Amino acid sequence: QKMTFTSKSENIVLVEKLVDDVCDLFNVSEDHYGNILIAITEAVNNAIQHGNKANPEKNIEVAFKSKDNMLSFIIKDQGEGFAFDELKDPTSPENLESPSGRGVFLMRNLADKVEFADNGSKVTLNFNISQN
Repeated sequence: QKMTFTSKSENIVLVEKLVDDVCDLFNVSEDHYGNILIAITEAVNNAIQHGNKANPEKNIEVAFKSKDNMLSFIIKDQGEGFAFDELKDPTSPENLESPSGRGVFLMRNLADKVEFADNGSKVTLNFNISQN
């Protein structure tokens, strides 16, 4: 399952709908659903704002796949990527006031596994939805 849309923040609703549909389909618990929704919308928002610099001529691609109890969402932008391994820790005192830098931190806390590829212009978020 794959969707492509332009880099406009109003397109986040399409992603929310996808997450809703996927979570319904897999009977995802309320807790997992909240985490998945926040992490995916963060990732898409990052892709729109930072990856594609909110350029409406650039597209975002969101793909979804599942295997066993693992749901994977792949978010891809057409930007140049970023140094995902050099991000500052938003919880350290000198960064607490900074308005940016929380997205990836949030994603890493909410998803079971976050993987970056293509210089950071592609991110895969994995969620384990087994009920135990």
